[in-house]
Amino acid sequence: MLLAVPLGLAIGLVVGSVGGGGAILALPVLVYVLGEGVNQASTASLIVVALAAGLGGGALARHGHVCWRIALSFAAAAAVGAVGGTAAGAAVTAKTLILAFVPVMLGAAAATWRRAGVSGDDDESGCPESRLGAITFAGVAVGLMTGFFGVGGGFVIVPALTVGLGMPMRYAIASSLAIITLTALAALASHLAAGVELDIPITALLAGSTAAGALLGTSLGRQVPQQVLARAFAVVVTTLAAFLVIDVLLLGGPPTS
Repeated sequence: MLLAVPLGLAIGLVVGSVGGGGAILALPVLVYVLGEGVNQASTASLIVVALAAGLGGGALARHGHVCWRIALSFAAAAAVGAVGGTAAGAAVTAKTLILAFVPVMLGAAAATWRRAGVSGDDDESGCPESRLGAITFAGVAVGLMTGFFGVGGGFVIVPALTVGLGMPMRYAIASSLAIITLTALAALASHLAAGVELDIPITALLAGSTAAGALLGTSLGRQVPQQVLARAFAVVVTTLAAFLVIDVLLLGGPPTS
């Protein structure tokens, strides 16, 4: 259980500094390091990421960088998608869930690496115009993934906000954390309604340390160049994806309970 503290701090640093990605790291940590079953781990990861994103987003919201109109519309659409994603996730085996998670991780790494090629200097043009159709489509897609995998979706949300809606990076990170908090809570409610049981001590310890790391990460993200943080994150996620493939195909796969 003591491993949950440094690992949680590391996950929180990622969440706070790059606006997402915490659950991509939390799910393998819960399964392979802390010994949780996949179903329990996907539910616990939602608690971990919701708390971390809520605290990190709150810290950035004090500076006025959350585009609330876009964030709330995005989260509402994602909440609908999360219900369907949860149902789909409960219908597949643990190995299938992990293998399906790998391309999501690689997509996250690629999106983050590409984002690192953009200048790290945020402009202060503020929140862009709200385009309801594009926001709804992206929100439902992220919600499906959130419910299915137990991830917050920040690695998709931030590129969607910056590339798709033209939001400045500083605002995209803050808005992403607000969206992650709301969508993760919606998906968590669906998981708990489905009767998933949690290991309360491990979940609480990992969530608490991740929350502390997220607060540190929001401060770090304002000092370290985003290009450095994003590319380091992409390398870590790609390495984890390779490990998951090797484990499922050659080493017998994750725990099933």
